[in-house]
Amino acid sequence: MFMVRLFRLLGYLPLSLLQRLGALLGWLVWRLSNGYRQRFEAQATAAGFSPDQYRPARAAIGTMVAELPWLWLRPAHKSVLHLVQWDGVEHFESALDAGKGVILALPHLGCWEMIGQSLAERYGPTRGPLVALYRPARKAWLAPLVASSRDRPGLKAVPTSVSGVRSLIRVLRGGGYTAILPDQVPPLGQGVWAPFFGRPAYTMTLLSRLAQQSGARVLLCWCERLPIGKGYVMHFEPLDAPELKDASATPEAAAAAVNAGMERLIRQAPGQYLWSYARYKQPAGEE
Repeated sequence: MFMVRLFRLLGYLPLSLLQRLGALLGWLVWRLSNGYRQRFEAQATAAGFSPDQYRPARAAIGTMVAELPWLWLRPAHKSVLHLVQWDGVEHFESALDAGKGVILALPHLGCWEMIGQSLAERYGPTRGPLVALYRPARKAWLAPLVASSRDRPGLKAVPTSVSGVRSLIRVLRGGGYTAILPDQVPPLGQGVWAPFFGRPAYTMTLLSRLAQQSGARVLLCWCERLPIGKGYVMHFEPLDAPELKDASATPEAAAAAVNAGMERLIRQAPGQYLWSYARYKQPAGEE
């Protein structure tokens, strides 16, 4: 298929070149799509950010897409660690040393695909794989490409099902680690309404349930994209919310605590957030 062949060809290009092409792509889509532009601006403005603050995200979204062929399809022996700096990683390591498991909560901010790959390469050989829930891509042509990105040393995927969640709880209770994007709108029945930048957003309850049932520590994490060719910075900081430890806390209170953590990270770099994502959409059947 043409798209698969194109994706694989792009994977051979240097990462810096792909980032430059992606920045142009981001601006092109911004100019040509009224609906995309309106949703982008409406969500960023409603969150309280000025055009000067969110303007870089126009290019950053295109850069994020253009990085995927290189990240997903590069040979397994080709390292990413020379591209990555580490900030606050002592929080992650000390949490692993405690043996109670770690849940990394990361929003659609920066280069989140780099998080899994860099953690798998640095910690997989000594700490075990990063285990994460995985749902195959809906588009048939994209499914094998996404699957290949998850089938790498130091990464382990489990299905988005009851059995997969149980596997994840066992991993966390055994001192392992996982990563979750909690600002992703869950299917109907798997979330609650909680404030996100002052507006009700349907928010998953999975992260808080995992934390409460496993006793794992929750850390905020995001991968900052530096200027083109300069690499990335992985940031870690604790999310010390009592609602994530107390099983008697309401799902709404726990979801609000997680959303507050996501807001904290996004305020650090609004120019790298995926403002085009329909964060406030309603799941089918919800009023």
